[in-house]
Amino acid sequence: MRVKIYFLIWGLNKRTKNMNGNKTIAVRCKGLTKTYGTGSTRVHALNGIDLEVRTGEMMMLVGPSGSGKTTLISIIAGVLDRDGGECAVFGHDFMQMKPYEKTRYRGLHIGFVFQMFNLLPTLTAAENAAVPLLINGVKRREAIDRAREMLSRVGLGDRTYSLPEQLSGGQQQRVAIARAMLHNPNLIVCDEPTSALDYETGHKVLELLREMVVGVDRAFIVVTHDERIFKFADRIAKMDDGHITCVESMH
Repeated sequence: MRVKIYFLIWGLNKRTKNMNGNKTIAVRCKGLTKTYGTGSTRVHALNGIDLEVRTGEMMMLVGPSGSGKTTLISIIAGVLDRDGGECAVFGHDFMQMKPYEKTRYRGLHIGFVFQMFNLLPTLTAAENAAVPLLINGVKRREAIDRAREMLSRVGLGDRTYSLPEQLSGGQQQRVAIARAMLHNPNLIVCDEPTSALDYETGHKVLELLREMVVGVDRAFIVVTHDERIFKFADRIAKMDDGHITCVESMH
């Protein structure tokens, strides 16, 4: 009983510290490398990446196509293995986990907005958004109700029963964003989250993401070419040819 009380108090104190502005390191990459192919087709996607992302911040990765942005976030999110270097997410190293441990950790703590959306074609918008909760054992009715609420927050309250083929590209993208946010992950990684959204909708989505990251043990990493949303970033890391060339503070 004493042990449970101790950890409860420790957790509350830790949360209070972060809410009072003492940010911790959410993601730490050091000397990160990744290579694709062999021989003459060998491509060095990442060449010794050093990067830290703090809790309570939105970090944006920008740079030309092929600079390594998507590879970097895929390694951070645990969907791709690195070749060398170090990468820890809230102190956890995916390379030290067994496959089921990695899957479990991602399901509880990471949300990923894929550029291609990856919606299941036979499921409705609400069912697609509810997938992380269902995987984590939440009862179906509760999961669908929470999914509908989140879809309303991204402006899709009237499309919860629609199949992906009945949705526009921008609407599908918002379903993917709702799915990534629904289980309150500690880290949300987004690959071009506004690429299919108009100016007004893109800003509403980024405002929602900003609202979710402030004052809690959560961090966002956003890959984007959309200069219209740079103002939502706390810091911007510029990438080129597998390197981070500079990190700029926006506030």
